Amino acid sequence: MQLLRELSDLQHQNGYLSETTLKQLAQRRRLPLYRLEGLVSFYPQFRRTPPPRVTVRVCRDVTCAMAGCQTGIQRLRAALASDNDVEIEPVSCLGRCDHAPALTVNDVPLAPRTLNSGDPLLDDIRAAQDHSADPPRTPRRAWVCNPYETEADWYTTLAGCLADGDLPQTCIERLQASGLRGMGGAGFPTGRKWDLVRSQSSDTKFVICNADESEPGTFKDRVILQELPFLVIEGLLLAGLTVGADSGIVYIRHEYDQERASLEAAIAQARRQGILGSDAAGSGRAFDIEVFVSPGGYILGEETALLEALEDRRGEPRNKPPYPGTCGLNGQPTLINNVETLALATAIIHHGAPWWNAQGRDGFCGLKFVSVSGDVNQPGVYEIPMGLPIDELIALAGGMRDGQRVGAILPGGASSNFLTPEQLQTPLDFESVRDAGSMLGTGAVIVISDQHNLYDLATNLVRFFRNESCGKCVPCRLGTQHAVELLDQVGAGQVPESALAELTLLGETLEQTSICGLGQVALNPILSMLERFPEQRTRHEGFAV
Repeated sequence: MQLLRELSDLQHQNGYLSETTLKQLAQRRRLPLYRLEGLVSFYPQFRRTPPPRVTVRVCRDVTCAMAGCQTGIQRLRAALASDNDVEIEPVSCLGRCDHAPALTVNDVPLAPRTLNSGDPLLDDIRAAQDHSADPPRTPRRAWVCNPYETEADWYTTLAGCLADGDLPQTCIERLQASGLRGMGGAGFPTGRKWDLVRSQSSDTKFVICNADESEPGTFKDRVILQELPFLVIEGLLLAGLTVGADSGIVYIRHEYDQERASLEAAIAQARRQGILGSDAAGSGRAFDIEVFVSPGGYILGEETALLEALEDRRGEPRNKPPYPGTCGLNGQPTLINNVETLALATAIIHHGAPWWNAQGRDGFCGLKFVSVSGDVNQPGVYEIPMGLPIDELIALAGGMRDGQRVGAILPGGASSNFLTPEQLQTPLDFESVRDAGSMLGTGAVIVISDQHNLYDLATNLVRFFRNESCGKCVPCRLGTQHAVELLDQVGAGQVPESALAELTLLGETLEQTSICGLGQVALNPILSMLERFPEQRTRHEGFAV
């Protein structure tokens, strides 16, 4: 990861990566130039030409499309047409779906203001003042999973486990008894994963916090990093001491610069207190945490693609097996959990499994952070009991905007299947949402009013996966491209709707032959829309930004 870091530093210093810069780096590192070119051409954060004075990036994906990003981009371009030193670029999800349509100015998010904020927004774009280093100043809420009343109590879960004398066994037993599953989308049992890595005989192991959530509708980890960074740090520490690792890495998306600042401040404080370091929390073992900023791309949320980036390669998923638990970073056993999983693991290890099981509703167990976006009055991140019905979550988020009616729901983000208004009583739980014909995924609930055409929104979602495909495997690279072309042609009336029947076989092919989850789920939105909302095939608004 030192090579990617050096490329990022050079771009930060110069604004872009010139051919001269790359040649000098190649000579200094004694690397062939094509090695650097391969990295720079893969990661979207790198640029090869001098940047304008102001770069405005506007999200084009589903929640922002629903909020009118296409019209907003057109207005913005018209208002700034005379300024040749301003670049307006539609991009994939910025992780600010609660402030749609979201935008950044010189990579600084303007949330809570959005593209629809009017004239004051234009003034800020023209001024382009950089406050990227400022951590967010939002008040911390009272989260149920936070076991600490004051800052002085932080890390006492770790201290208690160390005092008991068998920290690894305590952590694994409590996690396994709780049934906690990974909250990054896959839902793999957390205690089993920790135990697997612990059982490996290698002297070198790693723990990684995956903070690269980049799927449209998903932004809960951003809020956890901002408000509960100490729980994530303690989760990494507990995991590291359990599995036998002496170092941890937080892999964070580059759009989360403010959250990175909050996390790094908390890491520095933990070092000053002796929680991190050569004798971590008085354990007699070394453990420290470093932060790695992703150079961009949704595919980096896939755990093996993330590992490839950390090893200074193009972030293309690996064939599995082997899995990271046995052969991960630098070929060593590696535990990878996402932000929410580590924070909740800390709470479970603190309170025990009975507490966790009591947090659910109507026989369900545990808590869940959910990102709520779309046509609700109060989009944001909510901590809910597992089993809460979807309609109660919508009420918790202030109900439907402008009194509109629910037209459809995506319960698990961009890769999940559409649910109908008749399924609003579905409890939010892994099995219940699966039985309803979709998936809970990361817990990114996108609420869609009946004022939107679902064909256009589903096409937007498939276009996202097409844009974000790494291109490594042929089925995903060509299949997603063909799907978007077909959807656009049908939407424009250039081919008959009967041609959409081809998508069923194409979706099966992608599911069975793609290397990673991106290709396997890329057509889920459109296939579920065609099955459950066939009447919406004919009316199109067009979100091709």
